Amino acid sequence: MKNILLSSTFIAAAAGMAAADTYRPECFAPAPGTSTISYDAKTGPYKVAFVNGFAGNDWRIAAIQASKAWAARPENAEKLEEFTIVSVGNDSAAQIAAIDNFMAAGYDAITFIAVNPSAFEPVIRRAERSGTVLVPFDNVLDTDKVVQINESQLELGRLKAQTVMDALGGTAEKILMVDGLPGNATDRDRRAGMMSVLEKVDGLEIVQVVGNWDTGTSQKVVSDALATHGQFDGVISQHGAAGTINAMQSAGHPVVPMGVDGENGVRMLMDELDIPGISAAQAPAMSAVALEAAVALLEGNALPQTVYLPIPQVRAEDLEAGVNYFPDLPKSFNTGTGFPDCFAPFTPEELLGQNADNT
Repeated sequence: MKNILLSSTFIAAAAGMAAADTYRPECFAPAPGTSTISYDAKTGPYKVAFVNGFAGNDWRIAAIQASKAWAARPENAEKLEEFTIVSVGNDSAAQIAAIDNFMAAGYDAITFIAVNPSAFEPVIRRAERSGTVLVPFDNVLDTDKVVQINESQLELGRLKAQTVMDALGGTAEKILMVDGLPGNATDRDRRAGMMSVLEKVDGLEIVQVVGNWDTGTSQKVVSDALATHGQFDGVISQHGAAGTINAMQSAGHPVVPMGVDGENGVRMLMDELDIPGISAAQAPAMSAVALEAAVALLEGNALPQTVYLPIPQVRAEDLEAGVNYFPDLPKSFNTGTGFPDCFAPFTPEELLGQNADNT
Protein backbone atom coordinates (compact mmCIF):
# COMPACT_ATOMS: atom_id res chain seq x y z
CA MET A 1 0.00 0.00 0.00
CA LYS A 2 1.50 3.33 -1.01
CA ASN A 3 1.60 6.02 1.71
CA ILE A 4 1.10 9.19 -0.36
CA LEU A 5 -0.07 12.26 1.54
CA LEU A 6 -2.85 14.43 0.16
CA SER A 7 -0.47 17.34 0.03
CA SER A 8 -2.68 20.14 -1.22
CA THR A 9 -6.28 20.50 -0.17
CA PHE A 10 -7.97 23.04 -2.40
CA ILE A 11 -11.04 24.84 -1.12
CA ALA A 12 -12.51 27.27 -3.60
CA ALA A 13 -13.93 30.12 -1.59
CA ALA A 14 -16.01 31.31 -4.50
CA ALA A 15 -19.41 30.07 -3.37
CA GLY A 16 -20.95 30.65 -6.77
CA MET A 17 -18.70 28.20 -8.63
CA ALA A 18 -20.74 26.47 -11.31
CA ALA A 19 -21.71 22.83 -10.89
CA ALA A 20 -20.04 22.14 -14.23
CA ASP A 21 -16.68 22.82 -12.53
CA THR A 22 -17.09 19.78 -10.30
CA TYR A 23 -17.02 16.06 -10.99
CA ARG A 24 -20.28 14.45 -12.12
CA PRO A 25 -22.60 17.28 -11.04
CA GLU A 26 -25.61 15.20 -12.07
CA CYS A 27 -24.81 13.00 -9.06
CA PHE A 28 -22.94 15.31 -6.70
CA ALA A 29 -25.27 18.29 -6.96
CA PRO A 30 -24.02 21.30 -4.98
CA ALA A 31 -26.07 22.82 -2.21
CA PRO A 32 -26.78 26.51 -2.80
CA GLY A 33 -23.74 28.64 -2.10
CA THR A 34 -21.38 25.77 -1.35
CA SER A 35 -17.65 25.81 -2.02
CA THR A 36 -15.57 23.15 -3.82
CA ILE A 37 -13.00 20.73 -2.43
CA SER A 38 -10.37 18.57 -4.11
CA TYR A 39 -7.21 16.70 -3.12
CA ASP A 40 -4.13 15.45 -4.94
CA ALA A 41 -4.85 12.09 -6.55
CA LYS A 42 -3.66 8.91 -4.85
CA THR A 43 -2.92 5.59 -6.48
CA GLY A 44 -5.41 2.82 -5.70
CA PRO A 45 -6.68 0.37 -4.75
CA TYR A 46 -7.80 2.09 -1.56
CA LYS A 47 -8.42 1.19 2.05
CA VAL A 48 -11.83 2.61 3.02
CA ALA A 49 -13.85 2.41 6.22
CA PHE A 50 -17.41 3.30 7.20
CA VAL A 51 -17.65 4.27 10.88
CA ASN A 52 -21.31 4.17 11.82
CA GLY A 53 -22.55 5.38 15.19
CA PHE A 54 -25.98 4.29 16.39
CA ALA A 55 -27.14 1.06 14.72
CA GLY A 56 -30.42 0.44 16.53
CA ASN A 57 -32.99 1.07 13.82
CA ASP A 58 -33.92 -0.19 10.37
CA TRP A 59 -32.59 2.90 8.58
CA ARG A 60 -29.08 2.40 9.93
CA ILE A 61 -29.20 -1.30 9.07
CA ALA A 62 -30.26 -0.39 5.52
CA ALA A 63 -27.41 2.14 5.27
CA ILE A 64 -24.90 -0.55 6.24
CA GLN A 65 -26.44 -2.97 3.74
CA ALA A 66 -26.28 -0.35 0.98
CA SER A 67 -22.61 0.37 1.67
CA LYS A 68 -21.78 -3.35 1.51
CA ALA A 69 -23.83 -3.73 -1.68
CA TRP A 70 -21.89 -0.83 -3.24
CA ALA A 71 -18.54 -2.33 -2.27
CA ALA A 72 -19.58 -5.72 -3.68
CA ARG A 73 -20.27 -4.42 -7.19
CA PRO A 74 -17.31 -5.42 -9.41
CA GLU A 75 -16.61 -1.91 -10.68
CA ASN A 76 -16.19 -0.73 -7.09
CA ALA A 77 -14.56 -3.82 -5.61
CA GLU A 78 -11.62 -3.46 -7.99
CA LYS A 79 -10.89 -0.02 -6.50
CA LEU A 80 -10.83 -1.28 -2.92
CA GLU A 81 -7.94 -2.99 -1.18
CA GLU A 82 -9.97 -3.18 2.03
CA PHE A 83 -13.46 -2.14 3.05
CA THR A 84 -14.34 -2.17 6.74
CA ILE A 85 -17.49 -1.24 8.67
CA VAL A 86 -17.84 -0.66 12.39
CA SER A 87 -20.79 0.59 14.46
CA VAL A 88 -19.77 2.25 17.71
CA GLY A 89 -23.04 3.35 19.33
CA ASN A 90 -24.28 6.82 20.20
CA ASP A 91 -20.98 7.95 21.74
CA SER A 92 -18.97 10.61 19.95
CA ALA A 93 -15.77 9.73 21.86
CA ALA A 94 -16.01 6.12 20.67
CA GLN A 95 -16.64 7.22 17.10
CA ILE A 96 -13.70 9.62 17.13
CA ALA A 97 -11.46 6.90 18.58
CA ALA A 98 -12.50 4.50 15.80
CA ILE A 99 -11.78 7.11 13.12
CA ASP A 100 -8.39 7.82 14.68
CA ASN A 101 -7.60 4.10 14.69
CA PHE A 102 -8.39 3.80 10.99
CA MET A 103 -6.25 6.83 10.21
CA ALA A 104 -3.37 5.32 12.19
CA ALA A 105 -3.82 2.09 10.24
CA GLY A 106 -3.26 3.91 6.96
CA TYR A 107 -6.82 4.01 5.64
CA ASP A 108 -7.23 6.32 2.68
CA ALA A 109 -10.82 7.40 3.29
CA ILE A 110 -13.44 7.16 6.02
CA THR A 111 -17.16 7.77 5.69
CA PHE A 112 -19.27 8.19 8.78
CA ILE A 113 -22.59 9.28 10.25
CA ALA A 114 -21.56 11.80 12.88
CA VAL A 115 -22.86 11.21 16.39
CA ASN A 116 -22.30 14.88 17.23
CA PRO A 117 -22.08 17.62 14.58
CA SER A 118 -19.67 19.87 16.48
CA ALA A 119 -17.08 17.47 17.96
CA PHE A 120 -14.93 16.75 14.91
CA GLU A 121 -12.73 19.79 14.27
CA PRO A 122 -9.65 18.12 15.86
CA VAL A 123 -10.38 14.95 13.84
CA ILE A 124 -10.49 16.97 10.61
CA ARG A 125 -7.09 18.47 11.41
CA ARG A 126 -5.62 15.03 12.17
CA ALA A 127 -7.09 13.65 8.95
CA GLU A 128 -5.47 16.42 6.94
CA ARG A 129 -2.10 15.63 8.50
CA SER A 130 -2.47 11.89 7.91
CA GLY A 131 -3.71 12.26 4.33
CA THR A 132 -7.09 10.68 5.01
CA VAL A 133 -10.24 11.79 3.18
CA LEU A 134 -13.27 12.18 5.46
CA VAL A 135 -16.78 12.09 4.01
CA PRO A 136 -19.57 12.45 6.57
CA PHE A 137 -23.14 11.84 5.44
CA ASP A 138 -26.66 11.91 6.87
CA ASN A 139 -25.81 13.44 10.27
CA VAL A 140 -23.21 15.84 8.96
CA LEU A 141 -20.77 18.22 10.66
CA ASP A 142 -20.86 21.91 11.42
CA THR A 143 -17.89 22.54 9.15
CA ASP A 144 -17.02 23.60 5.61
CA LYS A 145 -13.67 21.80 5.51
CA VAL A 146 -14.73 18.38 4.16
CA VAL A 147 -17.11 17.10 1.50
CA GLN A 148 -20.46 16.11 3.04
CA ILE A 149 -23.26 14.06 1.47
CA ASN A 150 -26.80 14.81 2.51
CA GLU A 151 -30.29 15.71 1.52
CA SER A 152 -31.54 19.10 2.64
CA GLN A 153 -32.80 18.16 6.10
CA LEU A 154 -34.37 21.58 6.47
CA GLU A 155 -36.33 21.03 3.25
CA LEU A 156 -37.32 17.49 4.27
CA GLY A 157 -38.85 18.78 7.50
CA ARG A 158 -40.46 21.73 5.75
CA LEU A 159 -41.90 19.48 3.01
CA LYS A 160 -43.63 17.18 5.49
CA ALA A 161 -45.03 20.00 7.59
CA GLN A 162 -46.22 22.03 4.60
CA THR A 163 -47.96 19.01 3.07
CA VAL A 164 -49.81 18.33 6.32
CA MET A 165 -50.84 21.96 6.72
CA ASP A 166 -51.95 22.16 3.08
CA ALA A 167 -54.15 19.10 3.64
CA LEU A 168 -55.66 20.88 6.67
CA GLY A 169 -56.36 24.04 4.71
CA GLY A 170 -53.68 25.99 6.54
CA THR A 171 -55.34 25.89 9.96
CA ALA A 172 -55.07 23.49 12.90
CA GLU A 173 -55.39 23.48 16.67
CA LYS A 174 -52.94 20.75 17.63
CA ILE A 175 -50.11 18.97 15.76
CA LEU A 176 -47.94 16.08 16.95
CA MET A 177 -44.24 16.10 15.98
CA VAL A 178 -42.29 12.84 16.42
CA ASP A 179 -38.64 13.85 16.53
CA GLY A 180 -35.50 11.80 15.95
CA LEU A 181 -32.35 11.08 17.92
CA PRO A 182 -31.39 14.10 20.06
CA GLY A 183 -28.00 15.69 19.50
CA ASN A 184 -27.81 14.90 15.78
CA ALA A 185 -27.66 17.58 13.11
CA THR A 186 -30.29 15.72 11.09
CA ASP A 187 -32.82 15.85 13.92
CA ARG A 188 -32.02 19.50 14.60
CA ASP A 189 -32.38 20.60 10.99
CA ARG A 190 -35.56 18.63 10.30
CA ARG A 191 -37.19 20.15 13.38
CA ALA A 192 -36.14 23.60 12.18
CA GLY A 193 -37.74 22.89 8.80
CA MET A 194 -40.97 21.73 10.40
CA MET A 195 -41.08 24.70 12.74
CA SER A 196 -40.52 27.12 9.86
CA VAL A 197 -44.00 26.11 8.69
CA LEU A 198 -45.80 25.40 11.97
CA GLU A 199 -44.74 28.54 13.82
CA LYS A 200 -46.67 30.60 11.26
CA VAL A 201 -49.99 28.90 12.11
CA ASP A 202 -52.02 31.08 14.48
CA GLY A 203 -52.99 29.47 17.78
CA LEU A 204 -51.34 26.14 17.00
CA GLU A 205 -50.34 23.86 19.88
CA ILE A 206 -47.30 21.76 18.94
CA VAL A 207 -46.66 18.61 20.97
CA GLN A 208 -43.17 17.15 20.47
CA VAL A 209 -42.07 13.65 21.46
CA VAL A 210 -38.73 11.87 20.92
CA GLY A 211 -39.05 8.78 18.75
CA ASN A 212 -35.31 8.15 18.17
CA TRP A 213 -36.10 7.30 14.50
CA ASP A 214 -37.22 3.91 15.81
CA THR A 215 -40.55 2.17 15.22
CA GLY A 216 -40.92 0.69 18.72
CA THR A 217 -39.89 3.87 20.51
CA SER A 218 -42.19 5.96 18.33
CA GLN A 219 -45.12 3.69 19.10
CA LYS A 220 -44.58 4.04 22.84
CA VAL A 221 -44.11 7.82 22.95
CA VAL A 222 -47.03 8.44 20.61
CA SER A 223 -49.25 6.19 22.74
CA ASP A 224 -48.27 8.26 25.77
CA ALA A 225 -48.91 11.51 23.89
CA LEU A 226 -52.37 10.37 22.83
CA ALA A 227 -53.22 9.39 26.41
CA THR A 228 -52.06 12.79 27.68
CA HIS A 229 -53.13 15.19 24.94
CA GLY A 230 -56.03 13.47 23.19
CA GLN A 231 -56.57 13.83 19.48
CA PHE A 232 -54.37 15.70 16.97
CA ASP A 233 -55.28 17.39 13.70
CA GLY A 234 -52.14 16.11 11.99
CA VAL A 235 -48.88 14.29 12.63
CA ILE A 236 -45.34 14.81 11.35
CA SER A 237 -42.88 11.99 11.98
CA GLN A 238 -39.17 12.06 11.13
CA HIS A 239 -38.77 8.27 11.02
CA GLY A 240 -40.29 5.20 12.67
CA ALA A 241 -43.74 6.29 11.52
CA ALA A 242 -45.10 2.73 11.38
CA GLY A 243 -45.02 2.84 15.17
CA THR A 244 -46.78 6.19 15.15
CA ILE A 245 -49.56 4.87 12.91
CA ASN A 246 -49.91 1.68 14.97
CA ALA A 247 -50.25 3.72 18.17
CA MET A 248 -52.95 5.86 16.60
CA GLN A 249 -54.83 2.82 15.36
CA SER A 250 -54.66 1.13 18.77
CA ALA A 251 -56.04 4.28 20.40
CA GLY A 252 -58.87 4.55 17.90
CA HIS A 253 -57.58 7.89 16.68
CA PRO A 254 -59.24 9.08 13.46
CA VAL A 255 -57.22 9.20 10.25
CA VAL A 256 -55.53 12.59 9.90
CA PRO A 257 -52.97 14.04 7.45
CA MET A 258 -49.44 12.80 8.11
CA GLY A 259 -45.90 13.51 6.96
CA VAL A 260 -44.03 10.22 7.33
CA ASP A 261 -40.90 8.35 6.29
CA GLY A 262 -40.24 6.02 3.36
CA GLU A 263 -40.18 2.59 4.95
CA ASN A 264 -42.09 -0.05 3.02
CA GLY A 265 -44.43 -0.80 5.91
CA VAL A 266 -45.27 2.88 6.35
CA ARG A 267 -46.33 3.22 2.74
CA MET A 268 -48.35 0.00 3.00
CA LEU A 269 -50.24 1.44 6.00
CA MET A 270 -50.78 4.79 4.27
CA ASP A 271 -52.36 3.09 1.29
CA GLU A 272 -54.35 0.57 3.30
CA LEU A 273 -55.79 3.16 5.71
CA ASP A 274 -56.17 5.99 3.17
CA ILE A 275 -53.96 8.30 5.21
CA PRO A 276 -53.55 11.63 3.39
CA GLY A 277 -50.16 13.32 3.30
CA ILE A 278 -46.69 12.47 2.08
CA SER A 279 -44.03 9.80 2.47
CA ALA A 280 -40.65 11.52 2.15
CA ALA A 281 -37.38 10.12 3.33
CA GLN A 282 -33.69 10.31 3.90
CA ALA A 283 -32.63 7.44 1.66
CA PRO A 284 -30.18 5.06 3.43
CA ALA A 285 -28.53 4.41 0.06
CA MET A 286 -26.75 7.75 0.52
CA SER A 287 -24.18 5.65 2.40
CA ALA A 288 -23.18 4.34 -1.01
CA VAL A 289 -23.04 7.85 -2.49
CA ALA A 290 -20.64 8.80 0.32
CA LEU A 291 -18.37 5.91 -0.69
CA GLU A 292 -18.66 6.96 -4.33
CA ALA A 293 -17.61 10.47 -3.29
CA ALA A 294 -14.69 9.21 -1.20
CA VAL A 295 -13.26 7.28 -4.14
CA ALA A 296 -13.85 10.20 -6.50
CA LEU A 297 -11.89 12.48 -4.16
CA LEU A 298 -9.06 9.95 -3.82
CA GLU A 299 -8.85 9.90 -7.61
CA GLY A 300 -8.28 13.67 -7.62
CA ASN A 301 -11.74 14.91 -8.64
CA ALA A 302 -13.29 18.14 -7.35
CA LEU A 303 -16.63 17.88 -5.53
CA PRO A 304 -18.99 20.39 -3.90
CA GLN A 305 -18.30 20.79 -0.21
CA THR A 306 -21.99 20.13 0.50
CA VAL A 307 -23.84 17.74 -1.79
CA TYR A 308 -27.64 17.76 -1.69
CA LEU A 309 -29.21 14.61 -3.08
CA PRO A 310 -32.85 14.66 -4.21
CA ILE A 311 -35.45 13.77 -1.55
CA PRO A 312 -37.27 10.51 -2.40
CA GLN A 313 -40.96 11.26 -1.93
CA VAL A 314 -44.45 10.16 -2.92
CA ARG A 315 -47.79 11.72 -2.05
CA ALA A 316 -50.48 9.51 -0.64
CA GLU A 317 -52.65 9.68 -3.74
CA ASP A 318 -49.75 8.41 -5.86
CA LEU A 319 -48.97 5.28 -3.82
CA GLU A 320 -49.02 2.13 -5.94
CA ALA A 321 -48.16 -1.41 -4.93
CA GLY A 322 -45.18 -2.78 -6.84
CA VAL A 323 -44.14 0.71 -7.94
CA ASN A 324 -43.30 2.73 -4.84
CA TYR A 325 -44.02 0.16 -2.14
CA PHE A 326 -43.70 -3.61 -2.15
CA PRO A 327 -46.18 -5.85 -0.27
CA ASP A 328 -44.00 -8.94 -0.77
CA LEU A 329 -40.93 -7.38 0.89
CA PRO A 330 -40.32 -6.84 4.63
CA LYS A 331 -42.08 -3.88 6.20
CA SER A 332 -38.72 -2.60 7.39
CA PHE A 333 -37.40 -2.40 3.82
CA ASN A 334 -36.50 1.17 2.86
CA THR A 335 -37.96 2.16 -0.49
CA GLY A 336 -35.14 4.61 -1.28
CA THR A 337 -32.82 2.04 -2.88
CA GLY A 338 -30.50 4.38 -4.71
CA PHE A 339 -29.94 7.53 -6.70
CA PRO A 340 -30.17 6.89 -10.46
CA ASP A 341 -28.02 9.91 -11.32
CA CYS A 342 -25.16 8.39 -9.32
CA PHE A 343 -25.38 4.67 -10.07
CA ALA A 344 -27.99 2.03 -10.86
CA PRO A 345 -30.27 1.68 -7.82
CA PHE A 346 -29.75 -1.48 -5.80
CA THR A 347 -32.13 -4.34 -6.27
CA PRO A 348 -33.91 -5.63 -3.15
CA GLU A 349 -31.86 -8.82 -3.53
CA GLU A 350 -28.58 -6.85 -3.44
CA LEU A 351 -29.59 -5.07 -0.26
CA LEU A 352 -31.29 -7.88 1.61
CA GLY A 353 -28.39 -10.19 0.78
CA GLN A 354 -26.12 -8.09 3.03
CA ASN A 355 -25.99 -8.25 6.81
CA ALA A 356 -25.49 -5.36 9.22
CA ASP A 357 -22.52 -6.85 11.10
CA ASN A 358 -19.20 -5.13 11.65
CA THR A 359 -16.67 -6.35 9.08
